[in-house]
Amino acid sequence: MHSRAIEQYKLGLQLTEAHQEILVGLLLGDGCLETQNGGRTYRLKVEQSARHEAYVRHIHELFSEWVLTPPRRRLSRASNGTITINWAFQTVSHVAFEPYGLQFYGGSRKKVPELIADWLTPRGFAYWFMDDGSMKSADSKGVVLNTQAYAAADVERLINLLKGRFGLEAKIRNQSDGPQIYIAGASFERVSELIEPFVLEEMRYKVPHARRTHLPKT
Repeated sequence: MHSRAIEQYKLGLQLTEAHQEILVGLLLGDGCLETQNGGRTYRLKVEQSARHEAYVRHIHELFSEWVLTPPRRRLSRASNGTITINWAFQTVSHVAFEPYGLQFYGGSRKKVPELIADWLTPRGFAYWFMDDGSMKSADSKGVVLNTQAYAAADVERLINLLKGRFGLEAKIRNQSDGPQIYIAGASFERVSELIEPFVLEEMRYKVPHARRTHLPKT
């Protein structure tokens, strides 16, 4: 598609409510917005490990009108010679992403938006969890959200939101690479209730399940 045709095509694009909710979840996780014109427009970039190819393709399908090429394999070689395979795609650059770019980026690092309390919904939480969350262990049912890229004050903002908005028992776990969010196993039923309707089948291995109960011996 020629550049003039692309610009004409982009005029008809509009983020739906579902797009906006999912976008917030992706950006809290590993998703990123890139600008090539000083912040007038941004494009969404999604990249995950080969294990999560189905997840990347799922997001690609959700934003299919915004993407001109299918997901592609990306190979990277570490200094020790190890080759990593990821799957990635990016959308067209568009002014619709500008409010999110301005809120999530500024200064020297990614930040938690001041508007996050207005933006984060259960759907967004589910995509944040699928993107960058995991269970601490099958026994504890605790959930970890990898927020090490954020400043401690930003992580505290997220914790206050998880507590106040969703009623989750959350706290900071300080790791060597930065602050992480831990949601206690006592909240596993509430976490499941919030994210279950939106979790992709291939990502259900991450979702906490009810603890086993043992009947008393007779």
